[in-house]
Amino acid sequence: MEVSVIIPNYNGIAFLDSVLNSLEGQTADDFEVILVDNGSSDGSCSFAAASYPWVHILELPENYGFCRAVNEGIKASRAPYVILLNNDTEVTENFVEEMLAAIMRHKAFSCGARMVQYHDRDKLDDAGNYYCALGWSFARGRGRDIHAYEKEEKIFAACAGAAIYRKKILDQIGLFDEEHFAYLEDVDIGYRARIYGYENWYAPKAVVYHVGSGTSGSRYNQFKTRYSSRNNVYLVYKNMPFLQILLNLPFLAAGFGIKIVFFTAKGMGREYLAGIKNGFSISRKDRKVPFTLKHLKNYCRIQLELWRNILRRFGM
Repeated sequence: MEVSVIIPNYNGIAFLDSVLNSLEGQTADDFEVILVDNGSSDGSCSFAAASYPWVHILELPENYGFCRAVNEGIKASRAPYVILLNNDTEVTENFVEEMLAAIMRHKAFSCGARMVQYHDRDKLDDAGNYYCALGWSFARGRGRDIHAYEKEEKIFAACAGAAIYRKKILDQIGLFDEEHFAYLEDVDIGYRARIYGYENWYAPKAVVYHVGSGTSGSRYNQFKTRYSSRNNVYLVYKNMPFLQILLNLPFLAAGFGIKIVFFTAKGMGREYLAGIKNGFSISRKDRKVPFTLKHLKNYCRIQLELWRNILRRFGM
């Protein structure tokens, strides 16, 4: 067995038939599927067990969030590679085969799939995640024509909604940070891997159709707004040494300021500010990625990319 597919689920019974049925017809046959349920009350586990008996089901007693769910799945997996896949997806028949081929070809830490909008299949949803010095994470290619971004290339981080990871590197750098609960955990782990000198790649031949916000319910809501701002503060503190934070402080102040105005206009300014406050409260010294001089060259490469990604964010 070469790869384990891990699907976190919370009250996602409406989506499970689509994703599991598409996995059943894969060209690859040397993989397992692990459904990690976060205390669903909608009958998700009963449905999966009855309709797809070949799926391994891990039932958690309550909703511990995305990170805890996928970490439990990774610990239970039996393969050297793990694919994380959102429950609100449908994959093409060669998805597993292409994901495995991509990560083996590049010897990368992770590879992100080509994510297409489920309800508008002429539009991209995600072609790799970027992070910039403004403190913004953004999905490359969102809303672009389906024929854009057809080339394999390095990205800042892979979107964990459809990504493959090399387990031996996870053993070295650590699993997903459960303090995140949900949102930006994939940027965090991709950032951490970059600090250690590993690469993240985009695999355009592995195609996924993604509904989006299948668990949270909408693109902008109070829960997502609060956790996103909270985790953004935490991500900066955790991955940047103190001098790098000072270097980026003008950009970060501008980035967070723009977001405050944006969410205030949407009636969620209070939630965004509460998230920032919570982000400072969870940012403790024992959670920082340890700085070492042997990684200095990697920090410099990352910093240049953080500046360059500001231009990418604005299409320049």
